[in-house]
Amino acid sequence: MRQDRQMDMVNGPLLKNIILFSIPLMLSNFLQLLFNAADTIVVGKFAGENALASVGATGSLVFLLTSLFSGLSVGTNVVIANSYGGNDHDQIRRAVHTSIWLGLVSGAFLTAAGYFLARPMLQMMSTPDNIIGGSVLYMRIYFLGVIALLIYNFGAAVLRSKGDTKRPLYFMVISGVLNLCLNLLFVIVFKWDVAGVAIATVISELVSAFLVVYTLTKQSDAARLDLKAIRFDGPTTRRIIAIGIPAGIQGIVFALSNVVIQSGINSFGSSSIVAGNSAAANLESFVYIGTGAFTQAEITFTSQNIGAGKRKAAGRIMVESLFLVGISAFIIGYAAWYFGHTLLGLYTNAEEVKAVGLIRLEYVAKPLYLNGILDVFVNSMRGMGISTLPTIFMIAGICGVRLFWMATVFPGSHTLETIYMCYPISWIVTTVIQAVLWIIVYRRLKKKIIG
Repeated sequence: MRQDRQMDMVNGPLLKNIILFSIPLMLSNFLQLLFNAADTIVVGKFAGENALASVGATGSLVFLLTSLFSGLSVGTNVVIANSYGGNDHDQIRRAVHTSIWLGLVSGAFLTAAGYFLARPMLQMMSTPDNIIGGSVLYMRIYFLGVIALLIYNFGAAVLRSKGDTKRPLYFMVISGVLNLCLNLLFVIVFKWDVAGVAIATVISELVSAFLVVYTLTKQSDAARLDLKAIRFDGPTTRRIIAIGIPAGIQGIVFALSNVVIQSGINSFGSSSIVAGNSAAANLESFVYIGTGAFTQAEITFTSQNIGAGKRKAAGRIMVESLFLVGISAFIIGYAAWYFGHTLLGLYTNAEEVKAVGLIRLEYVAKPLYLNGILDVFVNSMRGMGISTLPTIFMIAGICGVRLFWMATVFPGSHTLETIYMCYPISWIVTTVIQAVLWIIVYRRLKKKIIG
């Protein structure tokens, strides 16, 4: 393996290395979101409002079904990064092959679940009758490619755990450009509408999975993948699950709360409201770009330093991540809201849809830095190897507040503003809880109570 493929996360200036590590991640996240936005823009502009709403109505449900197994890639990252820090090459080899095995098995399960549960779950969410057919079609096609999606996630986690964030970026560019071209072909030329967007997504995910698997088979270090050696390893799986399952469960419970919120949005019975919410939520993802990259770097750097025995470095990494996340999320969030009308115009020409989107941007995107600060504390603890307790408090704080709000406040004030207010309120409450927990965990870590 070329030396420049691996970053030294244990020695040298932490802030500089975190930024260098995060830039390709940020670009990768940006391109992924850009190409996903292209899906939404193409279907909204060339297939109409109902098609846009059909795709948008599936977002929280797709996230719900994929969250548990996507969380396992977090476990892969922590286990392999920790092993690199401790120079445990045998553990690295076992983790690489076990991760790909997990991707195959969980992907097969999700394919079946997504196909058969699509319609009943969309009906439970009160999806409007005029869009539910398109939503079911989109989900069933999308989940045909979910194995490829998980293989890519696990494979990219392996590369990133040792500091290689550039090649996942290159793969994202290739698959994203392909996805965009296929979207234009299938939707504009072939007139496949919702089905065209879904098929383009599946094909691009197959390409990205192939690229990451091929790259892993060509590694010259312990991370090299031998296709014949892909198998279940009990101890390694337990380590990955110990970190990944809590993260996945958190995603599931978050998704459940978002399904409740989506149901509240659907309760207005307007495809314009569903479409406006979908467009704004898509824009909102761009605000999270810096947070996603810096907290991913935080997990990897913390894990490698813990593996190398440098426990106190976890505190410095958290503080520097807090600074980077807070600044980036605040600036991008405010810009998304300020230029909201223009940005929403990329998705739709309908003023009613834009008006709905602007409400969400004001109440959710602008204060999204609060969510970023919260994630810094949680991901720092996951990098230390502590995942279950932060997850429990995250579920209690975020989901508890949102579900309570939707059950008690929203029925008495049936407005979009009331729905969206539950986001910043839940972030503030949970951040206070997680900050206190982080202080306790870090103090114990320094005393070597936590290894």
